[in-house]
Order: sequence, then C-alpha cells, then structure tokens
Amino acid sequence: MKPRKVPMRKDLLTGEMHPKKEMVRIVKLKDDTLEIDPSGKKSGRGAYVALNPDGVKAAAQKHVLESAFGIKVDAQFYDDLFAYVDHQKARRELFGDKA
Repeated sequence: MKPRKVPMRKDLLTGEMHPKKEMVRIVKLKDDTLEIDPSGKKSGRGAYVALNPDGVKAAAQKHVLESAFGIKVDAQFYDDLFAYVDHQKARRELFGDKA
C-alpha cells in the first residue's frame, strides 16, 4: 500500500513548511477579530503558526499578524496565542504525537 501524503502548511512567522498536525490555525472572522482555531475548520481567512513559543514572542514584537491580516491585533491576543502554543508544545512533549 502506498503511504499517505502528509499535508504541509507554511508557518506564518518563519516561512518554513511543517506538517499540519504540528501547527495551530489562526482565523480572521468577518467582524475583523482573530481567534485561535484548534479544529482548523472555522470559516474565515486562516494562517498557520508552528508550535514554537519563541516564534510567537518574536511575532508579537514584529507585529507579524497585523501585516498578515491587515487589522490591529491586541497584545492580549499575542499573550493568549503564546499560552496556547506553549501548552500544546508541552502536551506533545509529554504525551507524544497522539495529543
């Protein structure tokens, strides 16, 4: 049997390609707000971020999400994103790829 193709996505912060399972989706809703989309299925314009807390910190300093989505992003969203990415990375390290 032929091995399945692994879906790849480009990291918004670094420009590197990673497997979709190792990333988190950020979605811009119709009311110009951003949300973290763990399911990856919310409707709206989406972008992917790798599970790298240091990359999220750097993105907050460079205002990467503002330029990518064309809207003002609150500092609280960067804090929430950092907490989510840090938590998911820790889960992967503890439980492996199944988490």
